[in-house]
Amino acid sequence: MTTEPRPLDHTFTAPIGVDVKGDTWSCVEVPGSAELLGTGKAVRVDATVDDIPLANAGLMVTGTGGHMLSVSARLRKQLGKDIGDTVTIHLRRRLT
Repeated sequence: MTTEPRPLDHTFTAPIGVDVKGDTWSCVEVPGSAELLGTGKAVRVDATVDDIPLANAGLMVTGTGGHMLSVSARLRKQLGKDIGDTVTIHLRRRLT
């Protein structure tokens, strides 16, 4: 089920790198995401990572009730950052 896009205004800072069953993924975990979004399912959002816009980005479920945002190799190159480096995420709009 989709819903109308609605504004979000949630900013946080976190390191790139989420441990998923012993592997480090190039994602950023969204603190308190289940409460913020009201769901434990995947959600689409518009966001920025260090002021670089991400349109229609997917917040994937972590398997522990939270969500994580993928930070691709291309985006990390744009940012000049890698796994372990800290980024500031601004969730601007919820699309689903």
